[in-house]
Amino acid sequence: MSKIAAAPLEPSPEALANPVKRYVLATRPAFLTIALAGCLLGFASALDSAFSWPLALLTLLLAVATQAGVNVFNDYYDHLNGTDATNVDRLFPFTGGSRFIQNGVMSPRQMLVYALVLFGAVIAGGLWLIATRGIGLFWIGLAGLLIGWAYSAPPLKLNSRGLGEICVAAGFLLVVVGADFVQRGAVSIAPWLIGLPYALMVTNILYVNQFPDRSADLLAGKRHWVARLEPGVAARGYWLILALAVIALLGLAASGRLPALSLISLLAVLPAVKAGQVLSAHAAEPAKLVPAVQLTILAAHLQPVLLAAALAWTLLK
Repeated sequence: MSKIAAAPLEPSPEALANPVKRYVLATRPAFLTIALAGCLLGFASALDSAFSWPLALLTLLLAVATQAGVNVFNDYYDHLNGTDATNVDRLFPFTGGSRFIQNGVMSPRQMLVYALVLFGAVIAGGLWLIATRGIGLFWIGLAGLLIGWAYSAPPLKLNSRGLGEICVAAGFLLVVVGADFVQRGAVSIAPWLIGLPYALMVTNILYVNQFPDRSADLLAGKRHWVARLEPGVAARGYWLILALAVIALLGLAASGRLPALSLISLLAVLPAVKAGQVLSAHAAEPAKLVPAVQLTILAAHLQPVLLAAALAWTLLK
């Protein structure tokens, strides 16, 4: 008889009495690796210039801190609008927020202050990088922070207005662009193009995660596309985003912008296709969407890692 894996336990004040553990887990650290993958791709795109390991390490830290801050901000604002409190279909730990506020682990004020501290740290580190590598990095960092804040914060609440996918695609594309700029010290078109398939794959993480949260989001007035459309129709959006990622990658390879070896990153399409099949079959059944979420996350990590490896092999051989 096969065993059914138990759902992860949600956080509680008793389990997170250690303040260090509490503040680390409040950022949802298991999901911060997607920013690391984007940095890796940005570093690979800049391998035709001098490479600095100390600058790369600082870039990684700032990228992770930015995503962590966005996660905490999102928890705070989803508490204010009531989304997480009413979310009975959540698939913890993937959807429905960290549950830190709802379960009494941290107060709303503590979460807000924590998010501001994380953004403050990013700004401080970013200013040093700007002084070291050039003013162009200022605009990249400013755009990233504004997108991360405006995604869920009033008055803009861009995700609630159907612009969340654009925010995620733009935000993670800027991770690649920023990592490239720090190494190159100048603006280049390469990371904007190379990072596009990755940014679209990450966008599908948001997209599939919105299906379990759909009912709660509707109650809170969050009118993203998964909420606006019937689940079966909305599932087609996943395929559209995936198709755009594949088309972008094929187009870059065909035009010579990417080496032929970069097509190895199309292997990431395999788990994404399986995820799409699960989503199409169970779009209206949130409890059955865990495999779709997990496979989408896998695909969004696999594509940039494989592409970065292909670029590194081509540039350094």
